[in-house]
Amino acid sequence: MNVPFYKYHGTGNDFIIIDQFRKKYLTTDDTELVGKLCERRFGIGADGLILLQPSDKHVFDMVYFNADGQVGSLCGNGSRCAVQCVHSMGLFDRSCKFTASDGVHSASRLKDGTIQLKMQPVQSVEVGKGYYIMDTGSPHYVTFVEDLSDLDIVQSGRAIRYADRFRETGINVNFVEEDASSLEVNTYERGVEDETLSCGTGVTAAALAHALNQQLEKGHVKVQTKGGSLTVKFKKDPAGFKDIWLCGPAVEVFQGKVSI
Repeated sequence: MNVPFYKYHGTGNDFIIIDQFRKKYLTTDDTELVGKLCERRFGIGADGLILLQPSDKHVFDMVYFNADGQVGSLCGNGSRCAVQCVHSMGLFDRSCKFTASDGVHSASRLKDGTIQLKMQPVQSVEVGKGYYIMDTGSPHYVTFVEDLSDLDIVQSGRAIRYADRFRETGINVNFVEEDASSLEVNTYERGVEDETLSCGTGVTAAALAHALNQQLEKGHVKVQTKGGSLTVKFKKDPAGFKDIWLCGPAVEVFQGKVSI
């Protein structure tokens, strides 16, 4: 069977996207196949795979797989790419709603092509000695460093991700270099088990940790990743953070068909 697909990236975080509005090609049981498609040397190559499916209430439902083939939690950059892909199909004009693993999300497309994704509120942050842990749709560990260039991101990230506390379910690990007006973030992602060029939920977690560090009540934080620039907007309230938006580009790389 030949399966048509799209290849997208959001600041270098890349995804295979499959349109299942009219025909179902894959299911959540196809973990081995998804893993093979995401392989960079023997497959199409991607940090994850997304199924776009019809929704009873919203524009689409999104199913996300990590590169290892397992069904994943929310992917921020992947969601923005899915929104751009659905927009290119003509299924909405300026804004839409869709369902993901953590519930319903709103999104919009600006005139310059920027995709804005509304994240779920964050009401619980664990603050430890030198770290923050929170769930921004996926679980994240955030730590601030003086100089990212001094770090081996893979080795340092893996040491935290496979620590006894996180070994079973895993956690994404973000190393953040901070100044007064912007952040630089490098991320080790579970499920990929490697550094990625960008992580949307990780960038969001880093911006919220920065807000706690700097005692910000609201923010419009520019974040630089190895794959490009993203912006996180938010407001702080007594319960945590709300009105969180992840904003940035989502780009089609190519379209193709793969035989499975």
